[in-house]
Amino acid sequence: MSPRAGNTGSHTLAFVESPVQLLNVLEWAHAHAPGAELTLVVLAPTDPMTRGQLRRMAELARGEGHEVRWEEARGGPAAPFQTIGGLAGRLRKADRIVLGDPFSRYVQLLLTITKAPDLVVVDDGTATMEFVAQLARGERLVRWHRKGGRPSPRDLAFAPVSAAARKRLTPGEGRAVQIFSSMPMEETPAGVTVSSNTFAWTRSRFGPPRITKGADMVGTSLVETGVVDGERYLEAVTGLAKTHGTTRYFAHRRESTDKLHRLAVETGLEIVRPDLPLELIARRGPIGRTILSFPSTVVHTLPLALAGTDVRVSVCDIDPDWLTATASPRAQGFLSGVTGTAKGVHRLSAVVAG
Repeated sequence: MSPRAGNTGSHTLAFVESPVQLLNVLEWAHAHAPGAELTLVVLAPTDPMTRGQLRRMAELARGEGHEVRWEEARGGPAAPFQTIGGLAGRLRKADRIVLGDPFSRYVQLLLTITKAPDLVVVDDGTATMEFVAQLARGERLVRWHRKGGRPSPRDLAFAPVSAAARKRLTPGEGRAVQIFSSMPMEETPAGVTVSSNTFAWTRSRFGPPRITKGADMVGTSLVETGVVDGERYLEAVTGLAKTHGTTRYFAHRRESTDKLHRLAVETGLEIVRPDLPLELIARRGPIGRTILSFPSTVVHTLPLALAGTDVRVSVCDIDPDWLTATASPRAQGFLSGVTGTAKGVHRLSAVVAG
């Protein structure tokens, strides 16, 4: 281990499955555990874009002196057993577990092994808001865009593991739970400690950015998750681009190639596939003076990462008519809550798709 990481006498094991989760672990370590002995375990997904961003983030983590362990956790039928078997010893010895996605079945399974007295949940985007609300109400852990549907046979089979994980994420005797988040919390579970992620590490390592005169747009994967109709989304992007003179479209790592190709052809936007989370891309620059976004994590995080600059973030609400017939009944309320709280906390301006 690099001497920069130090050794405080306890060991922290962090599990991440996305670039944003890894970024927020680095933010948490910078704010709450400087000099801690931190091992970052990357439970690698199969998506090439996500893997590429994760490898770039892993380089940054090593540069901070942290140990990074890359696990091909989804590399075949035997991969989960090999991954869990290889991590069991570390899980049992760890004093603190940091995790980015409490809804992940992989993470829930790992939580049944550890007896660490200190658990920390860092942001996995806006899903953190839903996790906190469900934990406060004692509900089963279900992602917001799936809520309202019937549990599948797989869900039912996994239910005991999920229930055990939820219990581990509930504070109790000899077990502390902390949430490190940049998201607003309307409900706080009893006994849970909440601390603010201000993106201090990002601001200290990157920027300030060069600001261009134009506008940039942030993409979303709401079409890919079945929440928003693809044609309506294309119309909305086209209208916003024309109204605001947008030139670049920063694609979400889960957006499909076909959809992005259509956007480029029909709107003339330059499609940018970022190699790092957008908070770092924007802070590094160049970035437009105006950033347009649909309901997304970035309407909460970009104002923090870009604090002290003249960049303005504007948000476009999702029209109920854009939702698909199969969208969760919870979708409209959740998305409105994301933008509504961002407007209140960060005083963001609202824009309407033409």
